[in-house]
Amino acid sequence: MTVPGIISDGSNDGDSDVPSSMCHERVIIVANHLPVHAQRDTKTARWCFSLDEDSLLLQLKDGFSSETEVIYVGCLKVDIDVSEHEEVSQKLLEDFNCVPTFLPPDLQEKFYHGFCKQQLWPLFHNMMPICLDHGYRFDRLLWQAYVSANKIFADKVMEVINPEDDYVWVHDYHLMVLPTFLRKRYNRVKLGFFLHSPFPSSEIYRTLPVRDKILRAMLNSDLIGFHTFDYAQHFLSCCRTLLGLDHESKRGYIELEYFGRTVYIKILPVGVHMGRLESVLNLQSTSIKVKEIQEKFKGKKLILGIDDMDIFKGISLKLLAVEQLLQQQQELQGKLVLVQIVNPARSTGKDVQGAKKEIYATARRIIEIYGSPGYDPVILIDRPVPRYEKSAYYSVAECCMVNAVRDGMNLVPYKYVVCRQGTPHMDEAMGITVGSPHTSMLVVSEFIGCSPSLSGAIRVNPWDIDAVADALNLAITMPVAEKQLRHEKHYRYVSSHDVAYWARSFVQDLERASKDHCSKRCWGIGLGLGFRVVSLSPSFRKLSIDHVVSAYKRTSRRAIFLDYDGTIVPQASINQTPSTEVISVLDNLCSDPKNTVFIVSGRGRNSLSDWFASCEMLGIAAEHGYFIRWNYISDWESSPIAADFSWKRIAEPVMRFYTEATEGSYIETKESALVWHHQDADPDFGSCQAMELLNHLEDVLANEPVAIKRGHHIIEIKPQEVSKGLVAERILSALVSSGKPPDFVMCIGDDRSDEDMFESISSVISRPSLPAGPEIFACTVGQKPSKAKYYLDDTVDVVKLLQGLATASNPKPCYSSQIQVSFESAA
Repeated sequence: MTVPGIISDGSNDGDSDVPSSMCHERVIIVANHLPVHAQRDTKTARWCFSLDEDSLLLQLKDGFSSETEVIYVGCLKVDIDVSEHEEVSQKLLEDFNCVPTFLPPDLQEKFYHGFCKQQLWPLFHNMMPICLDHGYRFDRLLWQAYVSANKIFADKVMEVINPEDDYVWVHDYHLMVLPTFLRKRYNRVKLGFFLHSPFPSSEIYRTLPVRDKILRAMLNSDLIGFHTFDYAQHFLSCCRTLLGLDHESKRGYIELEYFGRTVYIKILPVGVHMGRLESVLNLQSTSIKVKEIQEKFKGKKLILGIDDMDIFKGISLKLLAVEQLLQQQQELQGKLVLVQIVNPARSTGKDVQGAKKEIYATARRIIEIYGSPGYDPVILIDRPVPRYEKSAYYSVAECCMVNAVRDGMNLVPYKYVVCRQGTPHMDEAMGITVGSPHTSMLVVSEFIGCSPSLSGAIRVNPWDIDAVADALNLAITMPVAEKQLRHEKHYRYVSSHDVAYWARSFVQDLERASKDHCSKRCWGIGLGLGFRVVSLSPSFRKLSIDHVVSAYKRTSRRAIFLDYDGTIVPQASINQTPSTEVISVLDNLCSDPKNTVFIVSGRGRNSLSDWFASCEMLGIAAEHGYFIRWNYISDWESSPIAADFSWKRIAEPVMRFYTEATEGSYIETKESALVWHHQDADPDFGSCQAMELLNHLEDVLANEPVAIKRGHHIIEIKPQEVSKGLVAERILSALVSSGKPPDFVMCIGDDRSDEDMFESISSVISRPSLPAGPEIFACTVGQKPSKAKYYLDDTVDVVKLLQGLATASNPKPCYSSQIQVSFESAA
């Protein structure tokens, strides 16, 4: 556990030894690969480096101001001998602002080709290793390599970071646990993470043995970005199901509360670099290639596909759809051509080899059946294709097709739209009159990240071969005027939501998400990947038993309020009855005539009365204070405010309907309240039903004197004027009215209803009519945002504290000293 400390604006983290020397903003981009090319000079045998102009990481700099310094941390795509590490590092830092991460070859293999490509990549694309012939089983050695590699990346960031000034932006699934290492070293680091791949559904993700560790590591970021709402929703569902975290939307932002920190969720698809695409279109080599392609496919309808050699890209399904189209529309035979450019595979393995074999077999069959001399209906280009050649194909193709069964963003459709819009130079090369409208047609899978943003595209289910064939036919036969309208709509979006817009928007949100870091007090807790930072108010601190006992000894009129569940009895305990230890310590406290001790709980009075029958001088406020009893020999008094419970006849049928429709839920009927519990229901469905029930009840009970509140896995209806805060206020007022105002007040609770007590105690004690203010100890159980100024870790700490107070007492039973005032006179 790190030492807590209060950090003022502009000061260093207590654990930082890096001086703050930056006078302008700096962003550290961390990714698996650096945006540089590397090759060895054959004459000098020295390494030569150049920027990769096509790298997204390099292009996103356009979203920052000219004064922003960008530093890159990542691996090179070549192996560098250990003896050359220092020289290469110095050159890359000086010339390109790049900090290389050198992984040993064995670690690199296990990290990238092992855990990333064999386990995370398939799983995040919804493929589970059900059998050994279909994917790879979880391998803990590969997981350990993944963690080790992430730690090395984090160490490199720590070498260059100014933790008070810099923003750190981590990219993609290769580095999902890196945020934990950075947050552990610098509690207030301004840290964003963006996932470029899909995030799987909860049912798929939950099969991963290290699921909690990865989720908690991601939540150590301040801002987490996804391409689509679909991916973000899957992540939020996993957080709810596995970690019990609920999210809420505030003014358009999705937020998660995580140990006092607010983690923001951002949904924004990445864009393309307009200038880079247009500059390639203006190359002479591109113009020459365009004319060559036009001549080669003169009189043909050209459909273009550009995909990685990957089992998820759906290339074979695409070929089957073309085959189906040629079979159904015989007039297209001899006229329709699919040019499929296959980018080199990014991973190896039997799955990739199997996909490649199937693609070639399908292509050969189509050519044999529908081909003729000088005409191949399918052309596979399986070689590295330069950028200018791809741009030429984009410009000429009548339709572009992306048929992936699951994919991250996939920028191919965006690039196609930009190339079809062209430039004056490209229009001239293609023989298009300057100012003429342009057209483009897209057939895209509904399972790729860019699909939601392309509203003019024809969306398809890639598994439905007939529907894909029909979509292709529609795309090539659509009237020109409609093609123009669809193209214009797409171009407006793509050109205005480019990579600079994406980067600028992300960093602006990261700045907003981390602006309050310096005003919070931070504690680091947890070991390994379970580490997280608790971020709370600077005045919030752990309650010292010695300090409380000292105050307890020097005071003579004490009021003690204790919640039950989660405070003196563990929340998750199956046996909810108090232990003999709890009974004994409460009995000792109550036997001291200086003390007024109350259990203030939402539970019913019968249960509490039975459990604490042996504590004769213990006061009990049941059902959030609707019923109150000052000691065992006194009668129960009920609040006179809410004697009419006719609203139950309206609410109960509604709650019963939701109970029948939600497996695992049930209704708890109290004398003054109704509670709908859904902790045993499916987390997503239960949460959804709770919101629906809340809205439904608010409608039907709009004119009733009740409060409807959502708590932790509950929806509760109770009288408006009943709360723990009000009962604490009335008890304190009764003590004051009796001429014995307390000089020591302690209140301990763990949930939202106890926050009312913390607030009301402060308001009562601060009244000017009272004598000198007492010592107040408002304490929540667990480190979390609270109106209390103190916290204890758990119920064990609470019982230890009560034992310390009981030991300090000198009990002299005196029943006459107890104050008993009715609700009517205390109100």
